[in-house]
Amino acid sequence: QVQLVESGGGLVQPGGSLRLSCAASGLAFGWYDMRWYRQAPGKERELVAGISSTGDSTNYADSVLGRFTISRDNALKTVVLQMHSLKPEDTAVYYCNAHSRVLDYWGQGTQVIVSS
Repeated sequence: QVQLVESGGGLVQPGGSLRLSCAASGLAFGWYDMRWYRQAPGKERELVAGISSTGDSTNYADSVLGRFTISRDNALKTVVLQMHSLKPEDTAVYYCNAHSRVLDYWGQGTQVIVSS
């Protein structure tokens, strides 16, 4: 059974930082590109950051470029989203996604609230 379990969300003040983690089990982690998506209330889910299966390629949404960093550890089967300089518009539920050409798996999400 495939599981993606996110952690690290919470309430943070504008300008603050959070570190989201996603722990994977039940899948060949090193075969999957890993992505973080987010969905704010009343908005569509959007891709925030992605990292290739080997970790040698990353991509970011323009809105988070320079503030967020995605990384992975294939031995530990984890992917991390380090978030700095958080803004109220970063408030959303953040989802971990494991992506291959034939399969996609999702975590349950972790809530991030950026507010003073």
